[in-house]
Amino acid sequence: MREFILATTEEVPGYRIVQTLGIVSGNAVRARGVGRDIAAGVRSVFGGEIKEYSELMNQAREKAIERMISKAKEMGANAVIGVRFTTSDVMSGVSEILVYGTAVILEVDTRKR
Repeated sequence: MREFILATTEEVPGYRIVQTLGIVSGNAVRARGVGRDIAAGVRSVFGGEIKEYSELMNQAREKAIERMISKAKEMGANAVIGVRFTTSDVMSGVSEILVYGTAVILEVDTRKR
């Protein structure tokens, strides 16, 4: 198995856990910028998605995932299972996104069921 697997489930079909390495996490803290606030303010008047903030949170989520995977690989993992996300406000206009899960080593399950 060469690919790195992320799963929100506790098991991955077709694989078996051969070793549990521990909890891993990654986070990213992002602040809204004045430019985004102005654009978001205009959009909020007319309704609909505030794309500037969606983009900001997408970038934060990707960075948090990248950091979690990096920590898992340092531990020797080839997968993270039970992946969960949470967000929080650090201060006004500043948000954190945290991703966490269990780093494991998976092998293809060749046993017959």
